[in-house]
Amino acid sequence: MTPLPGLPALPARGRGAGGRTSRRLATAVLCLGLFLLGMDLTILNVAVPALRGDLHATLAEVQWIVDGYALALGATVLAAGDVTDRVGRRRSFVAGLLLCGTASALGALSRTPAQLVAARCGMGLGAALLMPATLALISNLHPEAASRRRAIAVWTATGAVGGLTGPLIGGHLVEAFSWRAAFWINVPFTVLTTALALVLVPRPGQTPGTCRKRTDTAGLALSAGGFLALIWAVIESPSLGWTHPAVLTAYGLAAVLLSAFVRWERRSPHPMLPLPLLYDARIGAGATCLALMSLTLFGALFILTLYLQGVLGCTPSEAGARILPLPGGLAAGALAAPALMSRFGRRRPVVLGLALVAAAFAVQAGTTPESGYGRVVVFAIVAGIGAGLVACAATESVMGAVPPRQAALGSAINDATRQVGAALGVAVQGSVLTSTYTHDLRTGLGGRLPPGPLPLPGAAVPHTASGPLGTAAREAFVSAVTTTALTALTVTLGTMLVAWFWLPSTAPDRAPEAPGAPAG
Repeated sequence: MTPLPGLPALPARGRGAGGRTSRRLATAVLCLGLFLLGMDLTILNVAVPALRGDLHATLAEVQWIVDGYALALGATVLAAGDVTDRVGRRRSFVAGLLLCGTASALGALSRTPAQLVAARCGMGLGAALLMPATLALISNLHPEAASRRRAIAVWTATGAVGGLTGPLIGGHLVEAFSWRAAFWINVPFTVLTTALALVLVPRPGQTPGTCRKRTDTAGLALSAGGFLALIWAVIESPSLGWTHPAVLTAYGLAAVLLSAFVRWERRSPHPMLPLPLLYDARIGAGATCLALMSLTLFGALFILTLYLQGVLGCTPSEAGARILPLPGGLAAGALAAPALMSRFGRRRPVVLGLALVAAAFAVQAGTTPESGYGRVVVFAIVAGIGAGLVACAATESVMGAVPPRQAALGSAINDATRQVGAALGVAVQGSVLTSTYTHDLRTGLGGRLPPGPLPLPGAAVPHTASGPLGTAAREAFVSAVTTTALTALTVTLGTMLVAWFWLPSTAPDRAPEAPGAPAG
């Protein structure tokens, strides 16, 4: 394995079969695990048409299949940060890999949408153990500010490239084999990464006092239940109706559970999320920017893959290939961020990145039925560069603010906000898409929809169809895409205001260790 450029070597803390362990090799292995996590988040996006046909899944069930991974990850990653510090970060990383691999095999064997949702949630639980461990270990491996910035930039770029090349990998697997291959690929991947981790990743010393800290079971249950109720309501609103009693009940339940979670965390002697940490603007504002950026970007990625296949007529592999400018731009933005942070602090790169993302959504909002791939390329490159700047600078803001012994908790906050944002992004933008598409398709067909599950353009009729259904489906879907782009543009502009007025322009590289501070 080639060492990552720019990362200085670490004197070995342990030996493996391959000799002395270096920081560069250990960081590379951790990033390999993160690549797997990011790939799993999006690999099924291009498999939606094939998956729907094989399992006879509705659009809402597809949203649950896509969202189950991010939902389970986002809902449990804070508690996993606590578990990671208590059982050991390398051990948590390996356990997360093995759980992901096992759940992936079960997903490949699924015969119903419900089984596939359960498998995706199992993969998300494994990722919840894996993800905080990666960033916490990297933070420990690189205590110096400049080295940590470079390592976090590589970490950010790797996760982004994994997430945004997932559709490319999935597209080739779907065409060569079936959608099930998108699950089978994880099995050898996890075995290889686990073996490398056991050999090359050092085992950090235990943080004093972490074993005495209890798991916040009540906090975990309240937060997971609240987010589950919220995302269920958002996904089911278009099909059941926004004022349906079950939907309104779910929204109310989400508000009650999440409010109770906040109250519990304030009173708990062992909180899963120590709320005073969020009062630090570097953490609170950084986490908010990460959550809202993930909401817009991952929701847009879900819709973009449907647009490429349904409206532009791409095959799954073609759709995955045509999204590549997005991860390319994101990696470029992430790798450029450390130099900008060194010169301008953290706020300006975040604001600049959000401005670029907003400009990209403005481009996407101008999509018409006659628009071609050129508009997609502009959106992907501009949004990717902007998101890379935001992800790297905001992550450094969070991780630079937490004390070293709370590194796993800081990583968990960073990861939870990203994944909850991603899950909400697919749910919210998917629901906006479904509502607008249903309304416009009904209007285009004279007030009547075809029987059966809601068709998608390209899935209901051939791309070249010239009949009323094909024309109405494409026009309605393009209208829905522009509506979701305007929604994402509004959210991005609001996030810019949060970053400009709340995120500090400059900050110390590392917060001092507070006496008696919880170990996370």
